[in-house]
Amino acid sequence: MRVKGPLVRRASGLLATVALVAATAACGGGGTTGANPSASTPSTHKITVFAAASLTESFGTIGKNFEKANPGDQVTFNFGASSTLATQITQGAPADVFASASKATMDTVVKANDNDGASQPFLTNTLEIVVPKGNPAHITGLKDFADSTKKTVLCAESVPCGALAKQVFDAAHITPKPVDRGTDVKAVLQKVALGEADAAMVYKTDVLSGGPKVEGITFPESASKVTTYPICSLKASKDASTAKAFVAYVLSPAGRQVLAAAGFGAA
Repeated sequence: MRVKGPLVRRASGLLATVALVAATAACGGGGTTGANPSASTPSTHKITVFAAASLTESFGTIGKNFEKANPGDQVTFNFGASSTLATQITQGAPADVFASASKATMDTVVKANDNDGASQPFLTNTLEIVVPKGNPAHITGLKDFADSTKKTVLCAESVPCGALAKQVFDAAHITPKPVDRGTDVKAVLQKVALGEADAAMVYKTDVLSGGPKVEGITFPESASKVTTYPICSLKASKDASTAKAFVAYVLSPAGRQVLAAAGFGAA
């Protein structure tokens, strides 16, 4: 049975305190919408979640778990570079929740949509070098990205993974010479998995999600360059209660367990 109130509809099994966290984290207000569900047939509530590409696997799992916990609710995802998603949202794309890989892109959405609430930092991530299984090019560290004989790939500097990589290289006083730049972190990871690149810079979580075709190489400089992910329900949501309930589920122990298993750190 769906419970509605002035703060937020609670996801099944979540404590009231978790729902209050989601209400605080929402980027905007908005009342509950939709018809009252009958006792025998749950009503359908559909939301669209725009999320950073690095959240693809973990949010996919969370979405399925959320739907199981809330019969009748349906979650559709749009994954991509946070900067691209922010542009789509500010240009009017229908989105109910935004989970970004950087505070800067979230701030763009909050400002453009005149949202009256704050986003909630909920994850951290670090960079890692990814290479094909067996490391055939014998990559050892950051210096290999300055070697023009190595086929290295980076994210475009306009997306969070590329912006963070630039900070790492600047701090190490290394000028990388990538053969290509990807539109998002998954595109970069794919080039390594397919053997089209000797190495790339991606998030630690993406190395884990890459499976047996890739392996990761840690480097000490990454420890000082950590990115924080914020999340919020959007003011323009057509179903504010369901959007806030999804955020609450992400922030709940059940959601955090999935995220921790994927390699994310807590914010």
